[in-house]
Amino acid sequence: NVLILGENGTGKELVARALHQKSLRKDNSFVAVDMGAITETLFESELFGHKKGAFTDAREDRPGRFELAHGGTLFLDEIGNLSLSLQSKLLSALQSRQVTRVGSNQAIEVNIRLVCATNMNLDQMVKEGKFRQDLLYRINTVEIKMPPLAERMEDIPLLANHFLSYYAKKYRKDVVSLSNEAMLKLKKYAWPGNIRELQHALERA
Repeated sequence: NVLILGENGTGKELVARALHQKSLRKDNSFVAVDMGAITETLFESELFGHKKGAFTDAREDRPGRFELAHGGTLFLDEIGNLSLSLQSKLLSALQSRQVTRVGSNQAIEVNIRLVCATNMNLDQMVKEGKFRQDLLYRINTVEIKMPPLAERMEDIPLLANHFLSYYAKKYRKDVVSLSNEAMLKLKKYAWPGNIRELQHALERA
């Protein structure tokens, strides 16, 4: 299990996808879930699935994200946004490697590689009683810290040229390189929005 830590825009999901592509699971599914976008009421249905008729809008049997990621990688983004009650449900599934669809009594075995990411300080949240310590132990066998772009300015030329090439092709522009003056300006800026802000700047330019 891998936990990726870093500010917004530092490329945490790209790292998660790279881990999947370099793993023995690369030929199976990579399933990404934004935990901050899932409501309390839909959490179990989204992650564990549901049976037809389990609730008003359940018109058919539906597998959850755990099942869809079987044999592959499950990426849980913004894991720090989960409430304590949802953390308990997630921990139970991770410990047993089984899920039970809403409206069913039958447990389903799942074989996943778990990768989580957050921009929050989970150690501090544990001290404040906002994040379960046993869940933190479960998700961070390996911890990867993504530094903000301001701490890796030597990466800016590589990233800027990558985005320049991508957007020149997308918008059919005959632009092959940045001027020295433009590159110097990029290196002097603090980039509070990290790589995502740099990408946006190159696209707008």
